[in-house]
Amino acid sequence: MRRQCELLGLNRSTLYYQSTPAEENAENLQLMMLIDRQYTETPFYGSRRMTEWLKAQGHSVNRKRIQRLMRLMGIEGIAPKPGTSLRNKAHKVYPYLLRGLEISRPNQVWSTDITYCAMPQGFMYLVAIIDWYSRYVISWELSNSLDADFCVQALEQALDQTKPDIFNTDQGCQFTSQDFLAPLLEKEVKVSMDGKGRALDNIFVERLWRSVKYELLYLNEFRTVAELYQGLRQYFDFYNNERLHQSLKYKTPQSIHFG
Repeated sequence: MRRQCELLGLNRSTLYYQSTPAEENAENLQLMMLIDRQYTETPFYGSRRMTEWLKAQGHSVNRKRIQRLMRLMGIEGIAPKPGTSLRNKAHKVYPYLLRGLEISRPNQVWSTDITYCAMPQGFMYLVAIIDWYSRYVISWELSNSLDADFCVQALEQALDQTKPDIFNTDQGCQFTSQDFLAPLLEKEVKVSMDGKGRALDNIFVERLWRSVKYELLYLNEFRTVAELYQGLRQYFDFYNNERLHQSLKYKTPQSIHFG
């Protein structure tokens, strides 16, 4: 796909956002939207708690079904549980480098994560790369699958601009893949990885997702992937250049990132 786009002079990202959303049946889509909203509020809810919460809302579900939907959405509870320290032996896992580190300037630490975007007839996945110091969203991409390719595309776009000292991710298979790690290692960026799953160590991206969902996705119904892409493009432009952040003393990420 990369080579075909090069020959045609196309940006690969155009293939992602013009694709069709991933599909599920209507009942599961409704459950997934409920899970997404509740998870945004309570990211420590694993499949057990999420199942009980849905039952309390009047839905007849079992844990096996909710586990499948949460896996499909790419989410899991962040609370410690047995086995969280087990690592995928098929990929190298890098140590966590940010414990006790003072973040004092832009491009010192970047981080990334993936979130789920509900649509009326399906869903998409969104990946973003954010600067820890400025909260500036450096790049982002959409995909209808959890394959690593759209994450690699977002990374390449970010690295075309500049590079960080440290790049932090979780241990998701997209971020431990050789395709994702190779551009970082080639540019001598230090790789940092936190606990498997979506962890509190990635708090700045989690806060970004909360803002994206409450300020854009939950307020609009994007019926096509192209509409969703344009909505996100406009939102990230607003987020970087106009939105005042309390944590930045009511300055914008753009003003902090570029001084």
